[in-house]
Amino acid sequence: MVDIVLSTLNAKFIHAAFGLRYLYANLGELRERACLLEFDISQRPVDIVEAILARNPKIVGLGVYIWNATLSAEVVRILKRIRPDIAVVLGGPEVSYESADQPIVQASNHTITGEADLVFPEVCRQILRGTPSPHKVIHAPVPDLAKVVMPYDLYDDRDVAHRIIYVEASRGCVFTCEFCLSSLDIPVRQFPTELFLQEMDRLFQRGVQHFKFVDRTFNLNLQISKAILEFFLARLRPGLFLHFEMIPDRLPEPLRELIRRFPPGVLQFEVGIQSFNDEVSANIKRRQNLDRLTDNFKFLRGETGVHIHADLIVGLPGETMASFAAGFDRLLTLNPQEIQVGILKRLRGTPIIRHDVSWEMVYSPNPPYEILQNRLLNFETVQRLGRFSRFWDLVANSGNFVETTPLLWAGGVSPFEAFLRWADWIYHRTGQRHGIALSSLAEHLFHYLTHELQQSPLEVAQVIWRDYQKGGRSDCPPFLKAFLPDHQSARIQKNGSTLKRQGRHRNA
Repeated sequence: MVDIVLSTLNAKFIHAAFGLRYLYANLGELRERACLLEFDISQRPVDIVEAILARNPKIVGLGVYIWNATLSAEVVRILKRIRPDIAVVLGGPEVSYESADQPIVQASNHTITGEADLVFPEVCRQILRGTPSPHKVIHAPVPDLAKVVMPYDLYDDRDVAHRIIYVEASRGCVFTCEFCLSSLDIPVRQFPTELFLQEMDRLFQRGVQHFKFVDRTFNLNLQISKAILEFFLARLRPGLFLHFEMIPDRLPEPLRELIRRFPPGVLQFEVGIQSFNDEVSANIKRRQNLDRLTDNFKFLRGETGVHIHADLIVGLPGETMASFAAGFDRLLTLNPQEIQVGILKRLRGTPIIRHDVSWEMVYSPNPPYEILQNRLLNFETVQRLGRFSRFWDLVANSGNFVETTPLLWAGGVSPFEAFLRWADWIYHRTGQRHGIALSSLAEHLFHYLTHELQQSPLEVAQVIWRDYQKGGRSDCPPFLKAFLPDHQSARIQKNGSTLKRQGRHRNA
């Protein structure tokens, strides 16, 4: 039994609730009277409420995000029907802006907007003393990060073994991109670097292999970026993986020198480009130097083993189908390992709403509030681009069709236009965006390339088979066998028989 339950619904089990751990870590003397209960969005709200009530709390702190907003509202409704005496305190980006009219806010006792690390404990103290704040919505001032207790000791052994470990050396963002909540987090603030690295060393000693930095501008402060990279460079070991979100056009030589020293597969950089259209960037107040960005990509792909995850956004005000296509093709020539094609979301509190009238922006009323259409992209076009994004993930970003994917635009045609035609074709053929098995996807690709694009079945089969074997697969799909050379088919059958015999031996 506890007085305070801190809870949220994660998108998946693998995602550990970073924000909840900050709240727990900063409870002070209340920490021993609290517990963390994490759920995920696959669970029923009524079951979540049952688990919370089993702790018989006086206060429930609930983290509300774009991915769990609908289910969180249902959790609060059920919880309040059964135990109206429990004080529900909300926090998180989904309720930090435009709060007043949200039913979940109205149903709860308090909502803390902004960074609640230091405010949440005081709200709990007031409630437990019987003198709750008279304010339903409580605005948290920007905290001094030197006073915020870091939460890394709250990652337990199960987290270390099975979940993504989120860390942050800083908060805030220097950019003012109107589609992003981070643009409201000014100024950029740093955690004390020496203390932060001590925490990272403790995680490292406990066996953490994957460190996902959530800093929006990791490479903003050169000295701190260098200190962090040098820290991990001195601790290289097999399986170490570091994810950073980078400013695309800022990669000075001192950082380059360090990055060169990491072996392939250790560093992943998430690079948010969003648009190559200068007018669109001006519309959303995004600043970036495309020439320096291009040079940085060439350096990363030519001289390092960094895995680049690059982002573009569909639906930004002023972006036409033609300009998005040109931007996609331009990005593809820079050869990132992944291109994330995102659909613009109208996040609560972001200044993007100032374009609603002039660009006729229409968004879904339901989370995740994706754009449905605007003045330049009608509903049907946005739907097509959504399918493009989904199939790009399945085919290109998955790594399952590294050699096969470029065949879709063989002959010098626009890769964007070629892939869009493929996405249209497979959607009309299957009626599906999800649930397509890898072998079925490979067969659809083979049929499209050989029938629609009239490419050589023998050559296409060889390419798809090489891709299909990546990851240790040896089960040759039936549709390929007729087009592979006899000696290769014989090798497949032999290897298959050997694997079966080995399997029987292992199970004996």
